Amino acid sequence: MRAIAWSTAAVVALVLVYVALGGASYAPAKVADPCAPRDWRNPQGAQEVLQQVVLSALDGAACELHVSREDMVLALANKDSREQFARAHGITQTELEALVRKGLLRSVDDAENAGALDSSLAGLLRGAVERVPLDQLFDLVS
Repeated sequence: MRAIAWSTAAVVALVLVYVALGGASYAPAKVADPCAPRDWRNPQGAQEVLQQVVLSALDGAACELHVSREDMVLALANKDSREQFARAHGITQTELEALVRKGLLRSVDDAENAGALDSSLAGLLRGAVERVPLDQLFDLVS
């Protein structure tokens, strides 16, 4: 009986501490506005630069379509999700591709302006963004 009483007291104490620390008023974090400018961090290596370029590109495309960056990530996951997203937003695959390319080009410019990419590498990336089929770009990034 004592063990049950101690267990019950521990559960009650845990719940009271949880409520006292604000657990009863939990609200999920707001989704970031993709149209808001984001500062470039100081990336340490190619992987971090690429990550910031991709996030910036997603923000640009999401801003143009008035959706969250998270929605863009889900939309670009595979060919079927891209087609479904395009239909749901009343745009063609070509328009979606143009928005993504525009976002990628903008993010390469941002990276170059922030000093994260030198001009020759930025030029190579711009060429790839303009010429490589979008499916292949997604495969490279993912």
